[in-house]
Amino acid sequence: MMQHAADTLGIRIGSTTDPHPEIAAAALRHQLGQEGMGLAVVFASSRYDLEALAGCLRREFGQVPVVGCTTAGEIGPLGYTEGGLSGFSLAEDEVTVEIGLIDGVSGLQNRRGQAFAYGLRQRLAGRLAEFDTDSCFALLLVDGLCLREENVALALYDGLGGIPLVGGSAGDDLDFCRTAVLYDGRFHHDAALLLVASTQRRVMTFKTQHFVCASRRLVVTGAQPERRVATEIDGFPAAEEYARVIGLDPAQLNPMVFSAHPMVVKVGGADFVRSVQKVNPDGSMTFYCAIDEGIVFNVAEGVDMVANLAALFEDVGRRIGPPSLVIGCDCILRRLEMGQKGLIDDVAAIMRRHNVVGFSTYGEQFRGMHVNQTFTGIAFGPRTHA
Repeated sequence: MMQHAADTLGIRIGSTTDPHPEIAAAALRHQLGQEGMGLAVVFASSRYDLEALAGCLRREFGQVPVVGCTTAGEIGPLGYTEGGLSGFSLAEDEVTVEIGLIDGVSGLQNRRGQAFAYGLRQRLAGRLAEFDTDSCFALLLVDGLCLREENVALALYDGLGGIPLVGGSAGDDLDFCRTAVLYDGRFHHDAALLLVASTQRRVMTFKTQHFVCASRRLVVTGAQPERRVATEIDGFPAAEEYARVIGLDPAQLNPMVFSAHPMVVKVGGADFVRSVQKVNPDGSMTFYCAIDEGIVFNVAEGVDMVANLAALFEDVGRRIGPPSLVIGCDCILRRLEMGQKGLIDDVAAIMRRHNVVGFSTYGEQFRGMHVNQTFTGIAFGPRTHA
């Protein structure tokens, strides 16, 4: 199944739910095809045979650079889908792009990451008559199981020298087994892809969440930071205490509960969500973000997700005009909450109306931070040049 998106000069978007890699790749290529295509970005279900899919995409797109990652669900003209592909293409005159891959990202040292990002930044600047970070953006796609997104985001952002960074952690449909990024015709594990670009369109990066701090305060009193595991909260087994605070039995804890009751920490006066991934057999809890002893949490309270998104896009419209494309990184826990509350159709309608193409993530990056249960993105305004 596929849908043709309305044509926008220099930008094409598309999605398909066909389970066969060769048919899906051909369908997406048909939707994204345009004269002078300079870049294609593809978000792919992990249900595909990834090696076969990579081969099909190489054949369909030829010499056009194609990058992307695996997902926990796709977002595109068909709304929220699973088991398919979504993507977008940009014409050569829309963006000037530099792209690179970091292998072995789970062991990335800060200095190496900074140098890598700075190198891409300088290569981009060298290709432009005038270099202005206000017309630039960076997209990060990273292995969602590397457990080092905090280090990666901070190092790369430091090296970008003022270029705004947005990104998402690759998913695999909540299997938590194998996630990957797509680069140079292959899917790569334990890797991160950084795309740095300049555009003549007005561009805006954003982060939004529909949670605010509540008064219930918790302290992590036992942790295994290298595994993102909290063993104790307020001196009690982590899962037991978390369940008690939200009024449930530990046996009732599951991803739906985690999506409705995340934790929030304050950083620099702003709220950042720290979401639970799973409860372990020993009663500890694994998080999607960094965890350590002494971290102070507040259990979060939700606000209206649909109203929150509507307000976000009103702000986007005021600042850059109606978006021709929004690259969206949307936490999988938000999608689970939508399903639980019957909001998927309402949210999908907003996403389609604003040309959002992206994926459900295992975490999001914004500037130098790795966050959870947020919607981060890059919005492109209407074309302003001939």
